[in-house]
Amino acid sequence: MEALEEVVGYKFTNSLLLAEALTHPSLAYETQKPRFDNQRLEFLGDAVIQLVLTEMLYEMFPGFNEGRLTKLRARLVSGQALYGFAKSIKLGEYVMMGKGEEATGGRERVSTLADAFESLMGALYLDGGLKEARRAIKTIFSDAIQQVAESPEEKNPKGQLQEVLQAIAQESPVYVVIKESGPDHQKSFYVCVVWKDIELGCGEGHSKKDAEINAAREALEKQLWNDIAI
Repeated sequence: MEALEEVVGYKFTNSLLLAEALTHPSLAYETQKPRFDNQRLEFLGDAVIQLVLTEMLYEMFPGFNEGRLTKLRARLVSGQALYGFAKSIKLGEYVMMGKGEEATGGRERVSTLADAFESLMGALYLDGGLKEARRAIKTIFSDAIQQVAESPEEKNPKGQLQEVLQAIAQESPVYVVIKESGPDHQKSFYVCVVWKDIELGCGEGHSKKDAEINAAREALEKQLWNDIAI
């Protein structure tokens, strides 16, 4: 735990809060301690992260309206993004979970690490207050914030999907034309995007490119990779 505190840059006064933040519900179930897991802290941490990032984006982009600011924040707090932040501090090494969860790849599961990251920030907020939580979040999110500052416009769905998937494993998605219909001057294409033999999403369009974009957009909405053990 001390190594994690060093990475985060904060020493917990209440070590039980840190332990709770790192306890996956599967361990609580196996040990018959259903009230001691990180789900409540996850709920709190989500709100703390959103508040701090909202403040930062509000100050960084004074000319952006609510819609654009909301999209920027969504890029930073998606499950995949939080998974990346958790990986950056090697949070998976510290999460305590049940044997069954660990045996099925839980220590690397996107949803598990994203939830644990939120829980950790919730615990830090309770132990050190908003000032310490804000400092930790700004530090951990610094590179991502810089990327947003340099490129505030949303990426195209295909490029965004490629980036998300390659952050998990160096394997690119494949777009497969399932069917074509209609006359030559008004063709319709139905395309599905496949990654690691899993169909992530499908879409239609009057060109292959449009169909691929719609397939990528559906894949980003579904986020089926979240429950895949890599």
